[in-house]
Amino acid sequence: MFAFRHRVLTIALLTLGLAASAFAKAPMHTFLDFKVKRADGHETALSHYKGKVVLVVNTASRCGFTPQYEALEALHKKYSARGFSVLGFPANDFGGQEPGTDAEIQKFCSLNYATTFPVFAKITVKGPAMHPLYAWLTQQSGFTGDIRWNFTKFLIGPDGHVLARFDSAVTPNDSTVTSAIEHALAVKAN
Repeated sequence: MFAFRHRVLTIALLTLGLAASAFAKAPMHTFLDFKVKRADGHETALSHYKGKVVLVVNTASRCGFTPQYEALEALHKKYSARGFSVLGFPANDFGGQEPGTDAEIQKFCSLNYATTFPVFAKITVKGPAMHPLYAWLTQQSGFTGDIRWNFTKFLIGPDGHVLARFDSAVTPNDSTVTSAIEHALAVKAN
């Protein structure tokens, strides 16, 4: 009888241990679960954006799409009072088009495009060194697939789930982007 109870107890403890282990290794499920570094090197939780609609963009200073910064800033200003933000993630993954330091990138954005939206520390958006946020965006978000170039955009809803993805050639002021933002903000308001 003692041996049976011991086995049952052992199985129960092992099951609890496996469950706890699985929970500890559970994948992140929304945008809000991630932390990123700001350009000043301090880490910030994206949970700060809970309840907001966010447009996540991998950016570069020396790209043919770099002028999209202007339209991104216009979107940010137009909708920020309604709970919207653009978040820029500089990356040097395509043709070496973002070679600068975080400080140089901040200066470039400020001087050339007067950006007021957050531009975070430079990250990697493809390959083995891919930032966990971009691994989730490209592999688990429901809008999967490799980032093919700078200025790929992901629209994130107030609950942290991806609502839409737009390729680089789709400008921030394209009606498909603005309509998706308007819809997300309208849903958020209700």
